[in-house]
Amino acid sequence: MSFFGASSSSMGTSVQTGTAAELQNDRDITSPPEDSISDICFSPQADFLAVSSWDKKVRIYEVAGNGDSQGKALYEHQGPVLSVHWSNDGTKVVSGGSDKAGRLFDVQTGQSSQIAAHDATIRAVRFVDGGNSNQQIVATGSWDKTLKYWDLRQQTPVLSVQLPERVYTMDVKQKLLVVGTAERHICIFNLDNPGQIFKTTQSQLKFQTRVVSCYPTANGYAFGSIEGRCAIQYVDEQEQQKLGFSFKCHRDVATTGPRSESNVYSVNAISFHPEHGTFSTAGSDGTFHFWDKDSKHRLKGYTNVGGTISSTAFNRNGSLFAYAISYDWSKGYQFNRADYPNTIKFHATKDEEVKPRPKKR
Repeated sequence: MSFFGASSSSMGTSVQTGTAAELQNDRDITSPPEDSISDICFSPQADFLAVSSWDKKVRIYEVAGNGDSQGKALYEHQGPVLSVHWSNDGTKVVSGGSDKAGRLFDVQTGQSSQIAAHDATIRAVRFVDGGNSNQQIVATGSWDKTLKYWDLRQQTPVLSVQLPERVYTMDVKQKLLVVGTAERHICIFNLDNPGQIFKTTQSQLKFQTRVVSCYPTANGYAFGSIEGRCAIQYVDEQEQQKLGFSFKCHRDVATTGPRSESNVYSVNAISFHPEHGTFSTAGSDGTFHFWDKDSKHRLKGYTNVGGTISSTAFNRNGSLFAYAISYDWSKGYQFNRADYPNTIKFHATKDEEVKPRPKKR
């Protein structure tokens, strides 16, 4: 197993560390949510950002190329909203939360309706390919240990799959759907056969899975844990043996007297650039970094932005990177101060941050 980021020497001398001055032009979102931000997602068709929050609301913002934003729509759940996702055509938003309900918002009509239900909190929602029907299906993963698929034209799920544990994270790309559950299970689905788990593995990372994100090429996925580690995985076993690895990230060293101690933070978000295939990680240490998995190289990293980062997203062409500075509950309710920052910032990406390194001959 190879690592990059394990030490400064393994990163090479060309690693760039961003400064606070470089983030001064990052724009704050207009009228942010009133409570912690749980998830953010850009439309694949236009620069609209959907934002879910613990204040029981989903907000949709229009974002200009320079990061200026304005609110366009809002709808509500009956409890904190934990996940949000856009349809491929950009006309609908789906969300799920602690009210055990999945809701659909139609951008054109401005109406929301309940389209899914579980016996416990819905932790993750995704639109998935409906196959031959040309109808988009919604997948919902819950703490009731099930994954359900919903056809928007009917009230009951078209499929329900029993999972080994509670759903903590989920992502989809093309025909690849990956679910991370409690007890470090990773369930992989081929959406040509959505009712059957294609493969179940247990994370090689020793601590709880926090986030999973599928590659744009849909041949693998990255996932992060609460222990400051990220793993690069491939579905094909031969590819995995050749290219898979894990690495340390989102850690710092604190010196107290003669002793040095390593502080380890949760990896809360992993986002892949839609065009270049590079990716970002962000965590409870309040930093975000851009990586090139193929060259095992960190492209650029930024220092603490003033609060934990709970969620991130690239826009449709990767020219904007959004990061939510918001309490992530990693230290319990006692640390959620009234003056804790709660905003989303928009960072205009540069080539050296997101373009992969030239391959060595």
